[in-house]
Amino acid sequence: MEFNATEVLGLVAAVCTTFGFVPQMYKTWKTKDVSSLSLPMYLVLCMGTILWLVYGLLINSTAVIIANIVALLFTFSLVVAIFKYRK
Repeated sequence: MEFNATEVLGLVAAVCTTFGFVPQMYKTWKTKDVSSLSLPMYLVLCMGTILWLVYGLLINSTAVIIANIVALLFTFSLVVAIFKYRK
């Protein structure tokens, strides 16, 4: 996989958008409060992330592949938290 300026731009964008989930994950795991999280939204987001991952694999884009693997781990962990901590 070749790293040109376009791919580097994609990787930087991927880091910014993917790691946007970290504060929500931290707050959720720390407080165990999922009352403000929407299960349908996170399920749809997981599905979209899976589709983006497949797309990244089809076009062989390192930025898209890495970003969506990490994003899928983050969003799926929030789905697990919703099931684990909901009342």
